[in-house]
Amino acid sequence: MKLNAIQIRDLQERLCNNDQEAFAALYRLFFMRLFQFTKMYVHSRETAEELVNDIMLKLWHRRSEVLKIQNLETYLFVSARNRSLNYLSQHSPFHISLEPESGEIEIVNTDDPEKILEWREIYELLMQAVEELPDQCRTVFKLIKEEGMSYKQVAEILDLSPRTVETQLFRAMKKLHKVLGNYMDTNTKSSKLPGSPSILPPEGSIVLLILFLDFL
Repeated sequence: MKLNAIQIRDLQERLCNNDQEAFAALYRLFFMRLFQFTKMYVHSRETAEELVNDIMLKLWHRRSEVLKIQNLETYLFVSARNRSLNYLSQHSPFHISLEPESGEIEIVNTDDPEKILEWREIYELLMQAVEELPDQCRTVFKLIKEEGMSYKQVAEILDLSPRTVETQLFRAMKKLHKVLGNYMDTNTKSSKLPGSPSILPPEGSIVLLILFLDFL
């Protein structure tokens, strides 16, 4: 099954109107390609199938916003890549940690209950701040920092100029920088961030790692 851009756009419009047949058509169109692509990363049929189903389920849950996506194929494949990398980062207790004071890089074991609690607290603060961002600002942030898309891809998906995307991301990062700064100022237990953020729940691990590096 192969559809052109106009036909895919038509399915997106129908999906936005809660058309289950349109969703089924998109599922059939993209599933096998996304599955094969994801399996190249995770080397497991079961895991690849689960990850792709999660991506498609997310598309259904966000169907009211699907018309904002200008290139659905790009969106889905970038999502598959980042879901795969996120999965891989969650299945090893050893991760790269960058020491904020010295700049040294070390391999650390994240099986540390105290650090897990600290990172969960930071994670919750930042995710709450993300949800409080203005709609466009929040969407830009999530597509770039959670889905791993480029400015150009986000600009195409949301039909914005790259400059507007850059401005919206800057505003989001400024807000989150302030939230994290306030946390560190009031946290008398430690003057630096704990360990590695890869110990966070799957949805948060990649975004927190990127945030951590951006703040340095």
